[in-house]
Amino acid sequence: MDKHNQDQLLLDWQERVGAARQEQDPQSLLDMIPYSAFIGAQAKVDDQRLLYWLDKRASNIGNPSLPAIHGGVIGGFLELAAAIEIIYSLNVTDMPKVVDFSLDYLRPGRYKTIYASCEVMRQGRKLVNVSATAWQDDEQTPIATARCHFLI
Repeated sequence: MDKHNQDQLLLDWQERVGAARQEQDPQSLLDMIPYSAFIGAQAKVDDQRLLYWLDKRASNIGNPSLPAIHGGVIGGFLELAAAIEIIYSLNVTDMPKVVDFSLDYLRPGRYKTIYASCEVMRQGRKLVNVSATAWQDDEQTPIATARCHFLI
């Protein structure tokens, strides 16, 4: 890909990020990321915060005997949610780059909708620290938590 095409893609991305913020449509950011469509990630503004969810999907099952959602899908979903949180909530237009990602699985992710929320814990000039939590039935009973560091 030549320099002109790369510059045009970056401009298109930055325009879409600006439009998503203005229209309060975080889903439009997820729609630009192929992995998001692959696992079925969705997002919306809910009560002044971003809410992410992953509807049950047979292709996301890791343990068919329970059935339970694959841990990698849960981890990928939380990483994706944390990156979108940075792009949507902060004045960042480039895709954040993962520096460190620590994930704690607290209980099985059953074959039903998984919800997630994120909180930017600290933003420096180059690094952002985000906490992400996933749950199913009750937000107070998380199935996984993640601590993420991104380079911006």
